[in-house]
Amino acid sequence: MSENDYNQEPPKELTTVADFIRWGASLFNRAGLHYGHGTDNAHDEAQWLVLHALSLESPLPEPLYSARLAEDERAAVMHLLQERVRTRRPAAYMIGEARFAGLKFHVNEYVLVPRSPVAELIESGFEPWLEAHPVRRVADLCTGSGCIAVACALVFPEARVWATDIDPHALSVAEQNVARYDLDQRVELRRGDLYADLPADGGFELIVANPPYVDAGAMARLPDEYRHEPEVALAGGESGLDFAERIIRRAADYLSPEGLLVLEVGRGASALESRFPDLPMSWPEFERGGFGVCLIHAADLGVLEAPEEGDRAG
Repeated sequence: MSENDYNQEPPKELTTVADFIRWGASLFNRAGLHYGHGTDNAHDEAQWLVLHALSLESPLPEPLYSARLAEDERAAVMHLLQERVRTRRPAAYMIGEARFAGLKFHVNEYVLVPRSPVAELIESGFEPWLEAHPVRRVADLCTGSGCIAVACALVFPEARVWATDIDPHALSVAEQNVARYDLDQRVELRRGDLYADLPADGGFELIVANPPYVDAGAMARLPDEYRHEPEVALAGGESGLDFAERIIRRAADYLSPEGLLVLEVGRGASALESRFPDLPMSWPEFERGGFGVCLIHAADLGVLEAPEEGDRAG
């Protein structure tokens, strides 16, 4: 699309909320936008931005879709729709907020937009994998916005959560989200690489990790929308498994005997199984879509060889 295409004034016939959502979806389709940061199609993306510009939230009562926009509202809506096309920024960054596990989180370009299917596991309390075991200590590796740590703390109200990230800017975002839900006394944010600065005393009933796992080839092909996200939170090395392998090999030192490791690797599932052919892994299916999350029980980690000395730093 040319500069004039995304700066054009909307036709005067567009007057209602529904009109602008439809027009915005058409604009996005013509522009060839990519989704995956809270929506998966042009209509939902346009609706999200239009309703935000109008200080409204979905689901919108049906009569309001027919409401006519004032001139200042038209201008606000058009600014967001055209900015989405011009910059290719994910809508969540434009709004400064994303939803995860039914909760709202502040986000910016220092953190990934929350979208992990792990949200479904959190909402179910990780049942049936943890249903027989109380959860008192949780670790969230590569916490980013802190969404997993916060959601786990709310699902397990008796638990203390350690959340780590190597990026101080990401931890600043996580700090805001922890404070938003008044969890400062139960969610502890620590700067470090994976397990660094966590107690290696075998006391965690649950470790959740959503590390960088995009392989080098996929990184080179990422759409523009994903290039607004921090590369350090996406790139998982040549195979995409650099961090995942380190996490698995060190997990036994941190998990309790009945503990569970939840590790997201996306499209690296087959490669991970090939890397650890003797290690039992469960791959849950998700009702709301998503894939590539493996569950590993602490009791099964004994099949692994001891980590080499260079891996012990975390």
